[in-house]
Amino acid sequence: MSAVRTARLVAVGDNCLDAYLTHGILTVGGNALNVAAQWRRNGWAARYFGAVGTDGEGDIVLAELAQVGLDPADVERRGGDTAVTLIRDDNGDRTFLLEAFGVGENYMPTPDRYSAAATADWVHLGTNANADLLRRLVSDGVAFSVDVSTAHFKLPLAGVPLVFASGPDDPHLPVEPVFERFRAAGAGRVVLTCGRRGAWLDDGGTLHHAPATPTDVVDTCGAGDSFIATFVTAFCCERRPAAEALRMASVAAAETCMHRGGFPQAPRPIPDWLPRKYAAVVPLAHGDR
Repeated sequence: MSAVRTARLVAVGDNCLDAYLTHGILTVGGNALNVAAQWRRNGWAARYFGAVGTDGEGDIVLAELAQVGLDPADVERRGGDTAVTLIRDDNGDRTFLLEAFGVGENYMPTPDRYSAAATADWVHLGTNANADLLRRLVSDGVAFSVDVSTAHFKLPLAGVPLVFASGPDDPHLPVEPVFERFRAAGAGRVVLTCGRRGAWLDDGGTLHHAPATPTDVVDTCGAGDSFIATFVTAFCCERRPAAEALRMASVAAAETCMHRGGFPQAPRPIPDWLPRKYAAVVPLAHGDR
């Protein structure tokens, strides 16, 4: 293993159990968890800090973490429900019937976990990160990134070293105004992923672009997370040129679209108890109203 891959990486925040009700299968995901899983798969020294409930869903998440080489002991178990996303799939057109954030919502690491993150070489905060955690990392001068997805300015971005966001996929809409708003909010570098248009990096003075990588799409879930994981290691750890890092990230995202779930895993059948737990939502999987 190369010396650079000894960099200590920590992903903090969301996890979830994705239930594809139409297909009767479960996969484990969540932005922060997916990023950590991709780092581990690619040989990096990675940890994941988050929280799951004391329910059956939490058992499944922890089991999958162990399969990919992450330590389940890094994850807190709290009384309550694990985050769950219930998905209906109509010939590739996904409908999110429920997104329940569970005990991981607004996650703040315990003091020992925060200390480990603050001394890491890079930290990534998942979608819907805790605003106080973000401010603390900025104050402590930690090298980190955050995924704001489409909620561009929900979090305080002043001093954040690297922001990932979803940008416009309409080719008629310019990306420059979006970058200008991020700069005005105080963000450092910003990466916009714009679907089939590809991705841009604003490094504070220059815009870099890489086209999207064509692929046969099975499921887009987790593609952006693979993009983030690869870009961070290529650009921030290996110090590759921006254009090269963007291209590598684009390829990684395309590969993730070729399987279900945010990282390769064996989908589990939906257990009998889950439809009963979410009985008010599950009938909608079949188009019932």
